[in-house]
Amino acid sequence: MVRANRKRQKQSKSTTTKLNIKERLIEKRKAREARKKLISLFTVCLIIGVAFGLPLGFILGNLKLALGIIVGIPCLVFSYFYPRPALWFFLVYMSFSGTVTYWVGGGNVLFQIAKDVFYLPALVALIQECRRQRKPIIVNSKLSLTFFIVVALGLMTLFFVNGGQQVALPYCDDLSEYEKLLRAPDGSYILNPETGLVIFTPCKKGIPFLQGVLGFKVFLGYVPLIFCAYYLIESKKQLVFLGRLLVVLAIVCCTLGIIQYFLLYVGICAGTRGASGNELFRATTEAKCLVGGSLLYSPSQGQIRLPGTFVSPWHWAWFLIANSFITFTVAFSDTALFWRTAGLGGLALVFINSVICGQRIALALVPVCVVISLILTGQIANLKRFIPIGTLLALILTTVALANPAIVQERVDSFVARWNTSPPHLFIEQQFNFAIEKQRGILGRGLGKATNSARAFGDTALVETYHPKILYETGYPGLIAFLAFTINIVIVTFISYRSVKTKSIRSFGSSFWVFILIISFFPYWYPLDTDPVAVYYWFFVGVVLKLPKIDKQEKQNLSQDKINLGSRKNKKFSRRSKIP
Repeated sequence: MVRANRKRQKQSKSTTTKLNIKERLIEKRKAREARKKLISLFTVCLIIGVAFGLPLGFILGNLKLALGIIVGIPCLVFSYFYPRPALWFFLVYMSFSGTVTYWVGGGNVLFQIAKDVFYLPALVALIQECRRQRKPIIVNSKLSLTFFIVVALGLMTLFFVNGGQQVALPYCDDLSEYEKLLRAPDGSYILNPETGLVIFTPCKKGIPFLQGVLGFKVFLGYVPLIFCAYYLIESKKQLVFLGRLLVVLAIVCCTLGIIQYFLLYVGICAGTRGASGNELFRATTEAKCLVGGSLLYSPSQGQIRLPGTFVSPWHWAWFLIANSFITFTVAFSDTALFWRTAGLGGLALVFINSVICGQRIALALVPVCVVISLILTGQIANLKRFIPIGTLLALILTTVALANPAIVQERVDSFVARWNTSPPHLFIEQQFNFAIEKQRGILGRGLGKATNSARAFGDTALVETYHPKILYETGYPGLIAFLAFTINIVIVTFISYRSVKTKSIRSFGSSFWVFILIISFFPYWYPLDTDPVAVYYWFFVGVVLKLPKIDKQEKQNLSQDKINLGSRKNKKFSRRSKIP
């Protein structure tokens, strides 16, 4: 009896071994075919890139443009055929996009939009994949109504307002010399010198419709990242990998930011030391140092604005604010001690950079965001984890502050002086009053009319807070619809993460939700128009919406592991019972 059982076991093992060998051979064959496809695709794309890029570069006398085309065409094709790796690379590239733009591309506009080379083809490929597999493109039906209302109003503004300006208005250069003298700076009206009344005969500068297209892209262009993130993050393993990847990027970028400050401090980089007049107070790309773009460093005037790895100090400040949430999330939510420690280290580096970068908003918001996250996620009640992390972080920051008391005092004095000069609540009120005064019609002044990146296609107004900017461009209907959309997002994502039962997954969800909550209604300046916040916001919405499915999958895996463990124990017991 025992011999028969052993014989059967040997036969089953040999059969399993044969199957494993066959499976391995099939996998090797598939890997070989994939490599051949990749090499042939790369070769074809490179030939096409060189064929188009080099002639254009020589004709236009711009070798950087040629380089952009040679690299850009393969990236477009690869992003379409490999959408998920493209989205991961999109998140990585975004952190260094300012450095690539100014140190490789020389500020060329093609390099400024290079990150979309990875995002847009991947988006198209994922949509086509979902159609083939009959998966939903609108990943949560509860968001669809408010989303489509915002899109509809945005398109109405684009076609009726920007399109109307394009078709109906004369160019400002075509006005008579007398009319030019009376015209407002933005070309919106003409004053009657006799009565002093406004004559509504506006004119156009640039290309209003293209300005509107770019404005629409800035306004809603990254909303599809909700869809992309939903189908990119498919398991707990990938969720944890997302947090770890972002922490590594934060550590690398913050380390480069500290090195940038050191090079300026010791004089290896001059910054704006040799400038004169207003140039001593203005960030410029000529002063760039090591990484990033526009930089201001005039220690004689107490002026410092570092760009880190981004195009400007403003973008760097919002990178630090966003990463105060991300590093906090990993420090408290990751399953591995090593990565929780890395998250803590990243958080300390974010704090240090918020002090030395010179941006007051980073100095003010980074600690506030951490405190709000502690309270709203409930981590402050988790004493076992909070006390060691909080104590270690406080020790690191205190040591750094004591080592550099003059720098800390200078930043605090600068922040207080700015607050006293222009209190935030008065500044926001002023911005709303400006947007209300400038209203023309129901649908606003037109998309892109207050968007800095759209100024290449026409004059733009300086509106420095996000919600007044929406009001200026799309009118009251657009502002109300967008607020309804973001309120809906906050409610739906809250319900989504609260339905999760697995502790570590729920912890990730709560931290991401706090970020979504704050950015949705943040009234000061315009984070949703700024990289990387504009990307992280919509991406995290998609991640939080996916958490219930990841939680369900995790429960199924755990139950399956228990069944497998039980079956192994039963087999061992049955074997022992058969032994005479």
